[in-house]
Amino acid sequence: MNNQPQEYYTPYQLKFPIEIEKIIETTDPVYTFCEVMNHIDLSKYLTTEDLAFMENGYESLRKIEKLCKTDIRFMWLLQDNPPPSHSTIGNFMNNVLNRKIDEIFADINSYIFTVENVDLNHVYIDGTKIEANANKYSRVWKKSCEKNRLKVFARITELLGEMNEKISSFCVKFGIREEYAIEYLEQIQQQYVKLCGFDPETAIRGRGHHKTIEQRHYDKLSEYISRLKKYAEHIKICGDERNSYSKTDHDATFMRMKKDYMGNDQLLPGYNIQLGVCDEYIAVFDVKQYASDMECFKPLIEKFNQIYEKYPEYPVADAGYGSFNNYLYCEEHGMKKYMKFTMYEKESKDKKYRDDPYRAVNFPIDTDGDPICPNGKKFHYLYSRPVRGNKYGRTEEFYQCEDCSNCLQKEKCCKCKGNRKIRLNEELTKFHKEVLCNLNSIHGALLRMNRSIQSEGANGIIKWNRSYTRARRRGSKALNLEIAMICCGFNLHKFHLKKPAIKKAA
Repeated sequence: MNNQPQEYYTPYQLKFPIEIEKIIETTDPVYTFCEVMNHIDLSKYLTTEDLAFMENGYESLRKIEKLCKTDIRFMWLLQDNPPPSHSTIGNFMNNVLNRKIDEIFADINSYIFTVENVDLNHVYIDGTKIEANANKYSRVWKKSCEKNRLKVFARITELLGEMNEKISSFCVKFGIREEYAIEYLEQIQQQYVKLCGFDPETAIRGRGHHKTIEQRHYDKLSEYISRLKKYAEHIKICGDERNSYSKTDHDATFMRMKKDYMGNDQLLPGYNIQLGVCDEYIAVFDVKQYASDMECFKPLIEKFNQIYEKYPEYPVADAGYGSFNNYLYCEEHGMKKYMKFTMYEKESKDKKYRDDPYRAVNFPIDTDGDPICPNGKKFHYLYSRPVRGNKYGRTEEFYQCEDCSNCLQKEKCCKCKGNRKIRLNEELTKFHKEVLCNLNSIHGALLRMNRSIQSEGANGIIKWNRSYTRARRRGSKALNLEIAMICCGFNLHKFHLKKPAIKKAA
């Protein structure tokens, strides 16, 4: 008899040790993920999706579903629970995480910042444009809608003139206006049908049929009303603070991107993502629809104050944030002014421009408060004008020189005919001098260097190292969830990379 033992398995049979943890390396990020999550009240929100965002930036729901079935780390996190489907993960993210993502972000940062003793007094701010998940040619321009609406008003005026001639025998006349409300035009249409005895249900349609004058008037007015409704809807979606939007993503605004892959300087639908970084960690984020960074500074700092219950002492930002409103906002909340303004580089490096005696800000002021030019001529006060779009009551004062006829620098400083006019804002000039003094100091130079490393470095890691250059979700609320998950993963991964240094320092 053959005494050789029989093998009841194939070479392809899966073998697992009793303890799965032996397969996972001790330096794997999954242990850092569990450490942070163990210090968070998971009864409020149960999630394992952050691990995917921690290592790879943004991951699709189908990729997360596949990882839950094949990746040993995700299987270890799930324990004995069955792997969820992509639809289950999507419903959980939309219905649960979308409402609590700000709390999750704050709780994760609370633990990490406590362990690492992160300095929240220095915040390095930077913004970046993310292309929206929208059609590139689905643009709607607010100004175009307003112009076309005025053209429709003119055509309605002509049409009402023809309709008045038609109903003149009834001693009725429709009022002519510069602009027409949609409700007013609908009332005119109903009254016109009653006076003429025209029944819209029996209207003749199709080619080869002759329409009556009444039907032509009725069809034209119906067309104009529908066009006005369309323009009113477009203007309503744009709102007061935007000039454009995308038909496939109403929250997206058309703006210029740094990487113009179309090569024709075309505006693309996108969002302005704002990040505030403290000691290489993302402390605060925000998703805005404005192309300019100036309007994004105040909401970002207010969100920072809401999370950490304090205002940063040193908010450091580039020239896109330096404005009178932002400087005054910092003044009101006890924050130092370390945001560059538009002409900062020229003021700092171009001595000829900075010390030019014919610049209005360099003019000496006499005892009456009037500027004096280098030729000894006095500038007389003309009027004051509020700055457009200013919320703090900022005004500019205009002055005119008493005589520029014998000025040696007339061609240089007076480009218009007659005596030179200048405008001054003493408060803004004072802010600019303070910012120059702060940023050109040793402390300011260190902060400027750190800002370029930390805030722009965080954007570089997210956009290029993790290939997140286009939004996957549509709508500002959905994109806020997406960016929050990415920021959570970024901070978790940064904390994991710093853990050996933390243990060594301890």
